[in-house]
Amino acid sequence: MLDNPPLITIHRGHRRPGRALVEAFRGAQTSHLVDAMDGRGALDHRIKPMDPANAAFAGPALTALAYPADVVGVYGALWEAEPGDVIVVANDAYAGTAVVGDLVAGMLRNKGVAAFVTDGLARDRAGIVATGLPLFAAGIIPASPAANGPGVVGAPITLGGQHVRPGDIVVGDADGVVIVPRDRAEAVLERLAAVRAAEEQAIAAVAAGATSTERMRAIMAGARVIGP
Repeated sequence: MLDNPPLITIHRGHRRPGRALVEAFRGAQTSHLVDAMDGRGALDHRIKPMDPANAAFAGPALTALAYPADVVGVYGALWEAEPGDVIVVANDAYAGTAVVGDLVAGMLRNKGVAAFVTDGLARDRAGIVATGLPLFAAGIIPASPAANGPGVVGAPITLGGQHVRPGDIVVGDADGVVIVPRDRAEAVLERLAAVRAAEEQAIAAVAAGATSTERMRAIMAGARVIGP
């Protein structure tokens, strides 16, 4: 038999990364970050920006769990948020109601939150876009949630196929969202520089008329050809 938990549980004391480290990720292309992490780190493809033209952000994760059909966890994250935080809300990918709308998005913007990311749904898309807050969700639905709890803020969560801890670095753009574990951030930055350099070379080669790469040629050289 389950005991009734508190309506909201707040875990405080997590360490946010330094501003310089976060700024080093600002403007990073999410596909480059994934390459720098051996193909890992991207949230599920269904988690997309409400406004692709205003989707770029980077910041430390403030995590929350909002139970399905409930918004108390989001309220707790709003309450605890500091300027620059990225609020990341696991909602068990619930698709029956929204977990965020334009009014909460506006309050998040007023607090200086950098972005909001959830595996749940949003409502009031036009109003969300008007706030200017980069907001990522798995879709849009008009149905509103309850505010009965329970909710949890500041504990590790899992959403979109990724484990997220408070203080991890979250980066987004029009393609989606990537989670960079805090304890790997410096190493990822080093690899990111190499990925960017290789990408620039490849772009220059295509612009000059290339129709293949060395890797493609090596693969095709070993092809088994059947027929004339």
